[in-house]
Amino acid sequence: MSGPQSIPADAAPIWMFPALVAPAILSLAAAIFLGVADIPLGDVAAVLTGGGAAEARLIILDIRLPRIATGILAGIHFSLAGYLLQTITRNPLADPSLMGVSQGATLSVTIFLLFTVYILEPGSNTLAELPVAWLPAAGLAGGLLAGGVIYLLAFRLGLSALRITLCGVAVGAVLHAVAIGLIAGWGSARIEIILEWLSGSLYARSWDHAVFLLPFTIAGLGMLPVIYRPLMLLQFDVPVARSFGLAYRWQFSVVLIVSCVLAASAVGAVGPVVFVGLIVPHLARLLAGRNFMLSLALTIVLGAVTVTLGDLAGRLLGQAEEIPIGVVTAVFGAPLLLALLRKTM
Repeated sequence: MSGPQSIPADAAPIWMFPALVAPAILSLAAAIFLGVADIPLGDVAAVLTGGGAAEARLIILDIRLPRIATGILAGIHFSLAGYLLQTITRNPLADPSLMGVSQGATLSVTIFLLFTVYILEPGSNTLAELPVAWLPAAGLAGGLLAGGVIYLLAFRLGLSALRITLCGVAVGAVLHAVAIGLIAGWGSARIEIILEWLSGSLYARSWDHAVFLLPFTIAGLGMLPVIYRPLMLLQFDVPVARSFGLAYRWQFSVVLIVSCVLAASAVGAVGPVVFVGLIVPHLARLLAGRNFMLSLALTIVLGAVTVTLGDLAGRLLGQAEEIPIGVVTAVFGAPLLLALLRKTM
C-alpha cells in the first residue's frame, strides 16, 4: 500500500460543508417549533425573544430546548466516536459497541439501579424515587471501564486493529448477556426506566444532561487538532504509518481513549442510540470524497442533525407515547447502512 497522498483542494466538494449549515439550522428550528404540544409559531417566537406565556415558556425552555441540546451533543459524540474507531481499526462496521462501551454502560446502569432501588430501597415503586440523576455518571463509569478492560486485553495481545475488534466483540457480548440476565431476573415493574434507557431516548432530558455532556464535547473537539495528523496516518497499515515517523502504539491509544470517552459519556446521558456512530461517518465520507478534513467536519454536523431529526420524528410519530430515538435510528438506519455499504464497498 502506498503512503498518504496529498489531496488537491478540489478533490472533494468543499462547498458541501457550508451547504449543510442551512439544513442544520432548519432541523434545529423544526425541533423547536414542532412537537406534541401545538404551540402557535408566534408564541414560540415570543418565548425565544424573551417573552411569551408561562405555559409556552415551560414547554420551549424547560422541555424542548434541553432535549435538543442534549441530542445535538450526543449526536456529535456518537458520530465522532464512530468515525475515530472506523479510522484506526480500518473496520467499516466499527461503532461504540465495538469497544464494549455501550454494553459496559448498560451493565453499570443496570447494577446501579438494581443496587440502589431493589436492595437499598425495596419499597420504592415510583419513577420519582429512582435515582435517575445519577444514570449518566453510572453509564459513563461503566463504559470507560469496559473500554479500559478491552484496551488492556488488546495491549497484552499486541494492540492490533483486529485484536481490538475481537476483544471488543467478545467482552461486549458477555457484558450485554449479564445485563439482560440481571434485568430478566429482577422481574419488577420498576424496570421500565432501564428498558427506556436501553432503547436510547431523549425523553425527560434536562439541562443537567446537556451540562453533563458539554465538557466532554469541548474536550473531544479540542483534541481533534492534536490527533488530526496521527489520525490520517492511522488509516494505513502499521509499517506504512511508522515509516512516516508515527509512534503507532501511543497515537493509536490516544485516539482510542478519545473515542471511548465520547461514546461512554453519550451512552451514559441518553442510552445506547444505535446506528448513529456507524452510519454517519459513512455518509460523511460519501459526501466528502477523499477530503479527510471535510469528512471529519461533516461527521460532526451530520451527527447533530441526525439525532435532532430522529428525535423529532419520534415525537411527532408517537405523539404522547413518543417513539424513542434509538428505535427511529434502528428502523431508518438499517436500510440506509445497506445502501451506503453497497455504494462504498
